[in-house]
Amino acid sequence: MWNGDYLFLLENLIVKDFKIRYRNMSLGVFWSLLNPLVLMGVLTFVFVKVMPNNNVPNFPIFVLCGLVPFNFFSIAWNNGTLSVANNAGLIKRIPVPREIVPIASVLSTTIHLAIQIALLLLFVVAFGRGVNWHWLWLPLMWVLEIVFVCGLVLATSALDVYLRDMRYIVESACTVLFWLVPIFYTLDIVPREYVTVYEFNPLAAMILGLRRILIDGVSPNGDAGLVYKLAFTSTVTFILGLSLYSRLKNKFFDYL
Repeated sequence: MWNGDYLFLLENLIVKDFKIRYRNMSLGVFWSLLNPLVLMGVLTFVFVKVMPNNNVPNFPIFVLCGLVPFNFFSIAWNNGTLSVANNAGLIKRIPVPREIVPIASVLSTTIHLAIQIALLLLFVVAFGRGVNWHWLWLPLMWVLEIVFVCGLVLATSALDVYLRDMRYIVESACTVLFWLVPIFYTLDIVPREYVTVYEFNPLAAMILGLRRILIDGVSPNGDAGLVYKLAFTSTVTFILGLSLYSRLKNKFFDYL
């Protein structure tokens, strides 16, 4: 169990990572709002004006429900993969649980995430969808996505110490996943044999669940049990990531 000193270090690492991310930027934290708004505008223009056969109602909200979790996922995974190598001095000099570094990197991105969630909910209300009881699922779903990303980051940050190409593998994987999760298309167009794979993908399950809650006003579980699948895959990913990190961390000193 981490003591008060470790929690103090975790808090300071979170704040430091957040400050470094926006240091020397003229717009600062405003980029957290600008990035999803620009992508939402571009995708809305393409799929509503250029390809007007799109019949998805409330398309800006539809897209934001995909962009917000994906942005958090990609930023946290990319930055977290580099966290151990970038904090080599801390890991080599201070006797702290080494898991604290990648986890702090992910948690620092949750500040960025909170801003984008507020933007998403503002658009939901502005488009007249309103608040419903199913919003109570939202905190649990976001926590499950954070747990999933922590598991991935624990694995890839440890591997990055030994294989510095890992950071480029993660970047490529994020690019591929942008098209393989339903950010700007519905699950209805996915061939039936792949639907289950999509639903067990934590990122896709998160996006589909958000749309059920915020656009359809229904439970995210329904017949598909999206929250249960999200909880299962997130927990398994975290356990596997932590296990791999624990096996590799003892030799970090030789490679950092």
